[in-house]
Formats: sequence, C-alpha cells, structure tokens
Amino acid sequence: MLGSMDIAHLIQTSVAPVFLLSGVAATLGVLTNRLARAVDRARNIEASLDSHTGDPTHLHNDLKVLARRARYLNAAISLSVVSAVMVALVVVTLFANAFFEAGLALTIALLFVGAMLLLTGAFVAFFIEVRLATAALRIGPSRGSP
Repeated sequence: MLGSMDIAHLIQTSVAPVFLLSGVAATLGVLTNRLARAVDRARNIEASLDSHTGDPTHLHNDLKVLARRARYLNAAISLSVVSAVMVALVVVTLFANAFFEAGLALTIALLFVGAMLLLTGAFVAFFIEVRLATAALRIGPSRGSP
C-alpha cells in the first residue's frame, strides 16, 4: 500500500504529462481553428465559382491548395489526438504501476516516447501546412488586374 509521501510523489510525477496534455490541447485548438478557416475559405470559393465570369483556373488552384492544407491539418489533428490519448495512458499507467506494483516502467516509457513521436509528426504536418498556406498567399491585386 502506498503511503501519503508516495502518493504525493506520484502526483508530482504525473504533473509533467498533465502539463503536456494542456499543451497538446492548446495545439489542437490552433489546428482546428486553421482547419475551420480553410474549410470556410473553400466553401466561399466554391460558392463564387457559380457566379464567376472569366477563367476560373485560379479558383480551382486555390481549392487544390486548400484541399492539401486540409489533409495536412487533418493529419496533424489525428496525430495530436492519438498523442494526447497516449499521454493520458501514461498518467493512468503511472498510477496503476504504483498501486499494483506491476512493473510497468517499460510500458510507461514506450507510451511517453510514442506520444512524443506522434506529437513531433503533428508538428511536422503543421509546419508543412503553414508553408503551403504561406506559399499560396496573395496580397494585393491579382497579376491580371491593372
């Protein structure tokens, strides 16, 4: 059975993964907001296609870029969510290991490393999405305008 000092130490040990969870949650907020903006922009472009006069090639190109961005954002969100689940499992496993003396140190380490690898993948996907958005950015009048 765990003493009060052991429980206090266990809670202190589980604080770092909980802070990581809050960071992942904040990242998910950013990612979902970016995805929502990309989806809204795509819907606006699709709506303007019907009333567009002239060559709609640039609109179709914009839709292709938005679709690519959405795929990268979806990947980043998925990786982040799985990472968050793994971090939560780290906390649960820490407590299970302490209470049942199950010898789960390797499992805890693997879960944590896996969560970090998934989060790294999410950040890489996010970086690629930001680069795509920046490369497609047009400020000011289009090239064909006077």
